[in-house]
Amino acid sequence: MPAASKNSPAILIAAISGRSLAAAARRAGFRPLVADLFGDSDTVALAERTAQLPGSIRDGIDGGKIVDILMGLAREEEPVALVYGSGFERSPDILDMLAQTFRIAGNSAATIRAVKDPAGLSRLCRDLDIRHPAIRFSAPEQNGWLIKLGGGAGGSHVRPAGAATLENGYYYQKLVQGNSISALFLAQSGSARIVGFSRQWSAPSQSSPYRYGGAVRLRRFDRDKKRQITGWLDKLTKRTGLVGLCSADFIDGPDGLHLIEINPRPGATLDIFDSEEAPLLAAHLSAVRGENITVPTYRGTKASAIAYAPYDISRFPQIEWPNMTADHQNPGSTLCADDPVCTVLAQARSAAAAERAVKRRVNEMAEHWKEGFQ
Repeated sequence: MPAASKNSPAILIAAISGRSLAAAARRAGFRPLVADLFGDSDTVALAERTAQLPGSIRDGIDGGKIVDILMGLAREEEPVALVYGSGFERSPDILDMLAQTFRIAGNSAATIRAVKDPAGLSRLCRDLDIRHPAIRFSAPEQNGWLIKLGGGAGGSHVRPAGAATLENGYYYQKLVQGNSISALFLAQSGSARIVGFSRQWSAPSQSSPYRYGGAVRLRRFDRDKKRQITGWLDKLTKRTGLVGLCSADFIDGPDGLHLIEINPRPGATLDIFDSEEAPLLAAHLSAVRGENITVPTYRGTKASAIAYAPYDISRFPQIEWPNMTADHQNPGSTLCADDPVCTVLAQARSAAAAERAVKRRVNEMAEHWKEGFQ
């Protein structure tokens, strides 16, 4: 990865985890200034400077002190922009506040409200003739429904609907069977340009049966389905004003495609699409600014997956991390069972081979934790 020189422009990054955006910034020739929840060791190594944000994976980022934290991170510099990742969907008001101080390269708070409010997205899809699972806010009388958190990410908040009372911020969504597909796209001037497609899978735990497990970049995707998805995303982009690098999640089932949600910022699949040959953060900035953008092409494929802790770890040891891993825990940190330990990557000629390889590597890492902590 090319290292930005001391004369390269700085860019601010704020997210629950900023490592993938920091790596993308380096590839695009920027000096990343990163504020996130974790301060993983490889994030610190990639960034020019780091700061810790208050908040949690469950609750998102606490915006109470975020302006002061980011101003302290920027110091006397004038970063070209603030790029945000996950953590703001449930509190778009934070972005309204940040926009008063920083140049935000990404979607506005109004756009986030339009696509992340469950009822609002349901109405949009109905108006635009986009197939979308039914939602409701009263308990369903039959099986086949999920409980989801509005603006939630990572799948840990999703569970089968039961007799429990619906908590504030949650809603019911009809379960749709099929394969989980994600489209990465660049939104600009009312149209969506597809960067590529990925297939995702879950890593179920006892409390989180739909927890995100990983994704693999697909070399091929059905042309008719691509045309349908592009048409849907064009309509949503035009209606909501989406800009920059975004993703959309779908279920591809027996009765066709269903749009599940829109992620209006760079997300989990950045690792498997970004490269030195295709620096997507540069394309993101160009799309936001209304400049010409070029959609990259890819050879082979790449997969990423999360390795989760199988049990509580009171003090994480010093680890010599293998290649093709990221989001490294700091020595001495404390982990609870099911916390993410690291991200694992794999490359191959085909999507099936890359998915097998990354799942095998996750299992190998799990054995490493087992040997290290018994």
